Amino acid sequence: MNIGQAASASGVTPKMIRYYESINLVPAAGRTVGGYRIYGADDVQVLRFIHQARTLGFPIEQIRHLLALWQERDRASAEVKKIASLQIAELDTRIAELLDMRRALDHLASHCAGDDRPACPILESIDSGQESRRLAHQSVASSATIGGLDSQG
Repeated sequence: MNIGQAASASGVTPKMIRYYESINLVPAAGRTVGGYRIYGADDVQVLRFIHQARTLGFPIEQIRHLLALWQERDRASAEVKKIASLQIAELDTRIAELLDMRRALDHLASHCAGDDRPACPILESIDSGQESRRLAHQSVASSATIGGLDSQG
């Protein structure tokens, strides 16, 4: 199948397939006499694996490691679980940061009249960086709290 068909079958765009080839995440596709990429069922399976790993938020280097483990049939699952646990911790950190950003923006929006006057606490805060500094301070505290909750259960 050509790159468009492989993209449709795997859920990965042709641009990303070419990118994954360029960084050697997937082997370079075979080529037709005319120079077009050609993919088989195994290639599509690998692309689906990558797509699902990306959906779970894994970064490229962890996907590279997961691919190697997936292709090594006599692997120990402990290594895979370790990678997944690290990803969960990263997601917890990102969630805490997003919640902090949401709280800060909600606070600013609640103090904005939203009328015809030019005064706007949202823009003033962005300009001064005040809310950003407060947010950065809260983010450190929230991350520590979330990490503590994870270790308890």
